[in-house]
This record gives sequence, C-alpha cells and structure tokens, in this order.
Amino acid sequence: MSQAVSPTGMLSERLTVSRLGRAAGIVFGVGTQLLFLWTVVYLFLFLRFGGWQEYPNSWIADLLLAIGFALPHSLLLAPPTSKWLKRWMPSGLLGCLHCATSCVSLLVMFHYWGRMPVELWHATGWIEQAILIGFYGSWVALLYSLYWTGFGYQTGLTQWWYWFRKTPAPQRAFVTRGAFRYMRHPVYMSFLGLIWFTPVMTLDHALLTGVWTLYIYAGSYFKDRRLLKFIGQPYYEYGKKISGLPLIGIGSLRLFR
Repeated sequence: MSQAVSPTGMLSERLTVSRLGRAAGIVFGVGTQLLFLWTVVYLFLFLRFGGWQEYPNSWIADLLLAIGFALPHSLLLAPPTSKWLKRWMPSGLLGCLHCATSCVSLLVMFHYWGRMPVELWHATGWIEQAILIGFYGSWVALLYSLYWTGFGYQTGLTQWWYWFRKTPAPQRAFVTRGAFRYMRHPVYMSFLGLIWFTPVMTLDHALLTGVWTLYIYAGSYFKDRRLLKFIGQPYYEYGKKISGLPLIGIGSLRLFR
C-alpha cells in the first residue's frame, strides 16, 4: 500500500528543490564570469600569436572549429531558442548560458586548432608596428563599444545580478551615443580589427578570418532584425541614417530603406 504524502511534506520538498536550483544558479553565474575572464586571456594570446600546435594540412579541422563557435553563438541568440529555454530555466540565467557556451566553444577551438606554416604575409619594420597598433587599438575600441552597450549584458552578469537580487531587470537602453553615432555595430567593427590586424597571416589565420568575417556580416543582419523587433520604429529611423559599418553600404550593413 502506498503511503500518502502530506501537503506539508510536498511543500518542504518543493522548497528544497527551489533552494537547490537557486544555489546552482548562483554557482553557474559566478563560474561563468570566471570562465569569461579566462577565455579572454586565451583569446588575446590566440589572436596575437596563433595556434600552439602545427599541422600543415589541418584546414578541414580548423574550418569545423571556426564554424563550431559561430553556430551555437547564433542559435542561442535566436528568439525561438530563447523562448524555448525560458520554459526550462530562469530568464535571468540565459545571458550566462550564452556566455558560457561561447567560452567553451572558443576554448575547444584554441585547444584543437592546428597552425599551418604557410604565410600569406609576414610584416616587419614599421608596417608590423602599424598593424600591431591596429590590433591593440581594436581591443581598446572593443572595450569602449561594450561600455556603451552595457558590458554586463555581454557576459550575462547584469541579467544574473537582477535575478540574484530577485528584482525585475530594467528595459535595456537604446544607445545612439559614442561610436553608435557613426555605425550601428561598433562591437563587430572592433572584432574585425582583432582578426584582420595580424603581422603574420598564416593560412589557418586567414581561414579563421574569412569564416568569422562572413559570420559578422551575417550576424549584423540578424542583430538588426532582433533590434527592429524589440525597439521598433526608433531603431528603424536610426538605421535610415546610420549604416552598419562605416563606408559599407551593401547587404545587411547598408542604410535601412
């Protein structure tokens, strides 16, 4: 004969599950921020000095690894994916999930990436110094752009913090100041600098640069679509005056019509 569970026992069980879930969310949020800092260090070293293992014919594996970062990054940002995930986890943790997934995919890429010794260019002298200035300047520009968009939103920290405090997150501001006065996607522009400004363009780095440039081009289109959906007419009027990237008026980077 089965034993009936009292309402008090069911309530106690639910509270225990709730506490465990909240504790897991706190650990996940803190761990994601530490993982992000770790990944940024490796990203800097990888883009500056290249892969650590040399494989002359690793282009297929490198291609898959480069795509392997772009696909999860894009899928998690898609509104249908976010809507489905909210059925299974608090919305305040979605930003951390996105950040953690991106970090893990990048770390996997760094670990298995094969460096191909063929060089498309190898700059020296003042040209090398000029390229390095562009590379380091792109990092400064990236931090500057993230400052305007809200750095915590990029790592999920802001959403997680409001979830941790059990308070509703405010509506994210529509930014048209700073670099956003000249382009819709200054973060993407900065990231292009990170992958193009390299004194030594090996074949594998060229492969990475090509794949991620296409990804940024496509990503700008989908980002514009998301912002048009969430912001509406103000973003449309903004896009009629400001192109996606400076001096680029084709495809998804052109002025809105």
